[in-house]
Amino acid sequence: MSSKPRPDDPLNPRTTTYEFLGPPGAFLVTIGVPAMSYALYFGCSETSGGCPPSLDIIPTRIAAAVTDKAWWMGLWDTQAFFMYVAWYMFCVVAWAVLPGDWIEGVQLRTGGKKQYKINAFSTFLLTLGITTGYIMRFGPQSFTFIYHKWVGFITAALVMSVVQALAVYVASFRKGALLAVGGNSGNPIYDFFIGRELNPSIGQFDIKSFNELRPGLILWVLVNISMLCEQAVRRGGLQNVTYSMWLVVAFQAFYVVDGLYNEVDTRPVFTTMDITTDGFGFMLAVGDLLWVPFVYSLQARYLAFNHVEFGPLAALGILAINALGYYIFRETDLQYFTTESGSKLLTSGWWGRSRHPNYFGDLVMALAWSLPTGFETPVTYFYVTYFAVLLIHRQRRDDEMCEKKYGKDWEKYKKMVPYRIIPYVY
Repeated sequence: MSSKPRPDDPLNPRTTTYEFLGPPGAFLVTIGVPAMSYALYFGCSETSGGCPPSLDIIPTRIAAAVTDKAWWMGLWDTQAFFMYVAWYMFCVVAWAVLPGDWIEGVQLRTGGKKQYKINAFSTFLLTLGITTGYIMRFGPQSFTFIYHKWVGFITAALVMSVVQALAVYVASFRKGALLAVGGNSGNPIYDFFIGRELNPSIGQFDIKSFNELRPGLILWVLVNISMLCEQAVRRGGLQNVTYSMWLVVAFQAFYVVDGLYNEVDTRPVFTTMDITTDGFGFMLAVGDLLWVPFVYSLQARYLAFNHVEFGPLAALGILAINALGYYIFRETDLQYFTTESGSKLLTSGWWGRSRHPNYFGDLVMALAWSLPTGFETPVTYFYVTYFAVLLIHRQRRDDEMCEKKYGKDWEKYKKMVPYRIIPYVY
């Protein structure tokens, strides 16, 4: 879908194409993401009367809730809000005071390169140490507050997302701001959502990369630990926590650790489209701060009140599935197809079976994270479904960019590697 081009400066060209079906789609996603975050709680909790509740009562419940002032007031929790703000500020202070290397990102349109401080893994270790000490000193009961203040934390993260998105949108109109190629359409709804400025910063503090790696990603692990503590309290101690809960918490914690550690090792996050191409707007803000910690943790939250039990053999089977997904995701020892421009496209191993095997590995791991919840409800498999849609969208964006970058070499490559994500399927 195209927007109407307007006069622009050479450094910040006017956006001429839309994603997400343009402003109407951006508006729907802006409303839909928070709505879905709340719906996954109200439609799958121990007070909802099922997970999900009977479909014939859902419309009545929704109508009763949205017309009830007390329900709207119940979305706000002042204590949860200040806890969330304190958490965010802790991450900012940790970024500032913990040691870390400064590295350069990719070259910008200005010809310069932005510098990023690498200490997210150190922040994670500090956080995990404090959390472990707190639980050991005061017991699992002391760390169940995230479970009990769930809705208040969702609202707090949403408020933070909106405030940040509005602030960076307004700030993007200052003179000299480097705008995202895809976020300068001139439509305020679309640009607010997709992100108008490429790298909004306060001094050396880059807001986009900070949000990508720290407050939401690390909080995801803390949320899961809180869910584990809630189950431990109900079952009489950490020694009685189910295999299902341990697997979910371990799988997702390892995924976060791997991402944060590789920030130090190979710096892959600073070459992703989120950092190099996308502006920072509501889409990334709400994704990083709300969606990741409070939707990705759905399986652990479900297991906090529904204690799915199985034996060691089932646990080993699920562990093997997750290991397979990780192997595909991280496979090395690769061969390349060299393009006319000198760039290299991968053609061996899993990269010879599909153009995005890392996405396939992600999907296999996502399935492994949901299997411990059993098969009593489809809701806990929401993450797998959502992630499949997200990765297909990313794959299409990636392929479109590669086609522009590599030209006829990309057509040759597609013939060598015809499958997009899942070998022999898609």
